[in-house]
Amino acid sequence: MSKTNYKPTQKRKLHKNRRKNYQLRRWILLAILGISLLFTGFYLKNKIVFYYAKYFHKNTHKNLKNSEVEAARIEKIITEYHDKTFGFDISHYQKKEDINWDSLTIAKDAIELEFVVMRATMGNKKKDKHFDNFWKKSKEYQLIRGAYHFYRADEDPVIQANNYLESVQLESGDLRPVLDIEKVPRRKSREKFIEDLKVWLKIVEEKYGEKPIIYTYYHYYKDHLRGEFDEYPLWLANYNDVMIPSPNDEWEMWQFTENGIVKGINTKVDLNIYNGNLWSLKKLTLD
Repeated sequence: MSKTNYKPTQKRKLHKNRRKNYQLRRWILLAILGISLLFTGFYLKNKIVFYYAKYFHKNTHKNLKNSEVEAARIEKIITEYHDKTFGFDISHYQKKEDINWDSLTIAKDAIELEFVVMRATMGNKKKDKHFDNFWKKSKEYQLIRGAYHFYRADEDPVIQANNYLESVQLESGDLRPVLDIEKVPRRKSREKFIEDLKVWLKIVEEKYGEKPIIYTYYHYYKDHLRGEFDEYPLWLANYNDVMIPSPNDEWEMWQFTENGIVKGINTKVDLNIYNGNLWSLKKLTLD
């Protein structure tokens, strides 16, 4: 095979082109590597922040403590669900001065609380004395907010629904209405009780065009409600040493402790997990 003889000018041009191609390939590889690192960092951001705070951040709440058993249970659940969305719920049992709305976090600052649900009304006529203040503050500090009605099983469902609707003005971006059911009636049959609950839900759904969220305890739901309200979003309370609130039910939210210690709140509160990321929580908010 004959050897190609290049003139000096051709050699310089060939060398220059090879160097350009080499530089171009190098910059392309560096760009691909940079983009890959950027997306990897974004994907792992929550994990990195969480584990850094868990093992290196030494902030602890100065006033509140849990038993070793309860603290370990809470930490186990938060670790398992650290990539989900966390929130809390409050009522007049928390004092207004106990809450610093500016920065609310758990797990040594690793996890921000993104939503709050507050008690608005109870039964036929009552309204939570702190509701208006909490409702205003939660919006001011850009938390996703929700309002619940504590249902009194022996009172009138229509009057209770109207009490809620007259006391709460939900806006776009707020969580759907929430019905809290915890008690069994003393003067009604189960059939009448279920019928009345459906009346409350229908009235409120017609007002807002979305099915309300049902909150209750796991065993209460299992014993009294299962099979009657399957089409409604379910928020379950379960404080047992479990990793899911129910093995048999589709759930959206889990109230996993009533002993939550939150940086920024000087009293224990209920802590909740939404079983998804912050973006998917929008499906439970009003348009």
